[in-house]
Amino acid sequence: MNIEEFRNFCIQKYGVTEELPFDENTLVFKVMGKMFALIDVDLFKSVNLKCDPEEAIKLREKYEAVKAGYHMNKKHWNTIEFDGSLSDKEIFHWVNHSYDLVVSKLPKKLREEVDQNK
Repeated sequence: MNIEEFRNFCIQKYGVTEELPFDENTLVFKVMGKMFALIDVDLFKSVNLKCDPEEAIKLREKYEAVKAGYHMNKKHWNTIEFDGSLSDKEIFHWVNHSYDLVVSKLPKKLREEVDQNK
């Protein structure tokens, strides 16, 4: 996977915007204004994704490339390293999980809007 494939996968989702709120290297993908993925646009060596806390622990135990979220709340975020040990399909599955988890926490009106447009 390359950065354009990753970016295209994220921005095709309903309600997604991309921003550089922290610095010129950290690209943040948001759904309805809430973060669900962060990548370094220069290095593209990993991605931070939101994750159910129990699932986050299981993934970290199962996969060497999954770590506690770098510079994030480690209970709710994982950093997935692009070291070649994980398939694009697995990573995209976790992107979907992150997106869906964030959508599930949105106010009802926004959540319904996203659900109607998926």
